[in-house]
Amino acid sequence: MRNAEDYAYALHTSNQIAAIRLDLFSSLFTSPRQFGGFELSLDETVKRLEIKANRLRIHSLLSTSEAGSGHPTSCLSSADIVAALFFHIMRYNPNEPSSSQNDRFVLSKGHAAPLLYAAWAEAGAFPVEKLSTLRRFDSDLEGHPTTRFKWVDVATGSLGQGLSIGLGIAYCGKYLDRLGYRVYVLLGDGESAEGAVWEAAALAAYYKLDNLVGIVDANALGQSQRTMYGHDIESYRRRFEAFGWHAICIDGHDMREILGAFGEARNLKDRPVAIIAKTIKGKGVSFLEGKEGWHGRALKKGEELERALDELQNADRGELKSEISSPSTTSDPQLTSYELGEEVATRQAYGIALARLGDVNPFVISLDGDVKNSTFAETFMHAHPERYFEGFIAEQDMVGVAMGLSSRGRIPFVSTFSAFLSRAYDQIRMSAISGANIKYVGSHCGVSIGEDGPSQMGLEDLALFRAIPHSVVLYPCDAVSTEKLVFEAAKHKGIVYIRTARPKTPVIYRSEEKFRIGGCKILRQSKRDKVTVVAAGVTLYEAMKAYEILKTEQIFIRVIDAYCVKPLDEKTLIEAASETNNSIVTVEDHYYEGGLGDAVLSTVATTGIHVHKMGIREVPRSGKPEELMSAYGISAERIAEKARGLFHV
Repeated sequence: MRNAEDYAYALHTSNQIAAIRLDLFSSLFTSPRQFGGFELSLDETVKRLEIKANRLRIHSLLSTSEAGSGHPTSCLSSADIVAALFFHIMRYNPNEPSSSQNDRFVLSKGHAAPLLYAAWAEAGAFPVEKLSTLRRFDSDLEGHPTTRFKWVDVATGSLGQGLSIGLGIAYCGKYLDRLGYRVYVLLGDGESAEGAVWEAAALAAYYKLDNLVGIVDANALGQSQRTMYGHDIESYRRRFEAFGWHAICIDGHDMREILGAFGEARNLKDRPVAIIAKTIKGKGVSFLEGKEGWHGRALKKGEELERALDELQNADRGELKSEISSPSTTSDPQLTSYELGEEVATRQAYGIALARLGDVNPFVISLDGDVKNSTFAETFMHAHPERYFEGFIAEQDMVGVAMGLSSRGRIPFVSTFSAFLSRAYDQIRMSAISGANIKYVGSHCGVSIGEDGPSQMGLEDLALFRAIPHSVVLYPCDAVSTEKLVFEAAKHKGIVYIRTARPKTPVIYRSEEKFRIGGCKILRQSKRDKVTVVAAGVTLYEAMKAYEILKTEQIFIRVIDAYCVKPLDEKTLIEAASETNNSIVTVEDHYYEGGLGDAVLSTVATTGIHVHKMGIREVPRSGKPEELMSAYGISAERIAEKARGLFHV
């Protein structure tokens, strides 16, 4: 009996020289029953695909055992499906992973990553030997797929998100790119309990995405117990059909049924297709098949692994370039003519700016969750209806769709009430892990929205988006700064959050004013300033009112518009504080923790500067904006009171 290392070497050698290897990947448009240039019968095709599936199982066991961790049994259950997809159904060029002509594959059940890597290695994308680096710090083959692995479009592993991502890619292919690529999403049955899956199911049917195929690997076992419906695959069929899908139930280990289902899916028009595959977790290894307690557990090297390999070994008988990129705006959008003092809500200015941006940048897409007449995304919709996506009241799905669109080179602007973006925070953090280029826009922030009450008040959004790695957080105060920052956000590669407000605010900046990411504006200053007040958005106006109040008392404060909350303009803040008794007061329409105040505090923490935070310290209630801002300590009078108290005036 050869050991695992000998087997891996022999397997690699056989891949190089075996006459019966599957060479479908050698041509992007190989015909359905052709391997290595030879037409094969269905029986021969099935036999070769079964051999390929067996190899994927072996790779999955070897790589997870080498890593000492992973989810091999979840790989074994879906190996037949993946073999059929990668070596018979999908059209792709493994040497051009970003080609716009490639069919796309999304592994929603991201814990089956070893199977995905094995498929790409068998397809010739990289050497098989690299599979042994699974989960190592110096490897791109991470425990769950991320975009460090260049054949992955979007990071997965937080379950329930893959179908939304696939929806976004399929929508782009059918309605924007108008290309013939198809999108295949492999889901686990356990994750199908997630509501986001059914949000995606509803919208995919609504948009008639016949280029989208969802495959449910119904192996009946979750992490800690049996899944909700076990092997009752008819339950899944009825659910998908109720959402408007064409649903097919198959034996997920019968290659003929698998191929038949994918063929049926390709011929269907105007409806997405769900293939519900009844499978066995741990398939191919007798002591793993259908057994609980093996999820997330690698086989031990030695007797345990050799026993599994023996069973699998005995069963083993026998140029298109990407046309899509995301360039910066080729020409500057036309500026809106705002008059100084004109009252315009920043949410309205956002809609106007986005429409103007869409005039010159065809890659900009707007998505909104049925609040477009409040966020003013409807302005873009009217100007560019073909590039507007209505997500309805399904924020998790909407963000997943944006991830899919971003992976195809688009620049999605995702808007809703800021409070509702928190519902999709898992998808948002996964978009960052994916390196997505998405712009999130949250309106109706803070107590300044007034009578609608606390459920509608985004009071934690700055903290949420500040915590996203490499994110940019923007909080404009007027129409001019909003417009300029929307344009800057589109140019920036990565996650950007723009906070817009409900109340109308006066225009204070001239149209020629420039705004850069990482900057701020000093609006009031003198040599007699006693303290620096840092604010943004609606509280900036309160700070300027406080300036006028205090000036009548011969107390002078420096007022800074921190329109970029992340990254902060550290140099300007420190210089201002050094000239104002090393004191900064921050004021924000946001909960006390995690927002602008903490951003400033962390920036100057080691400099000896004292930071005094003003924010919302309790769950607010309904009321008029002005009375709420006063009651919760962020009005002009309260700012003035704070400044007086600092210097015992």
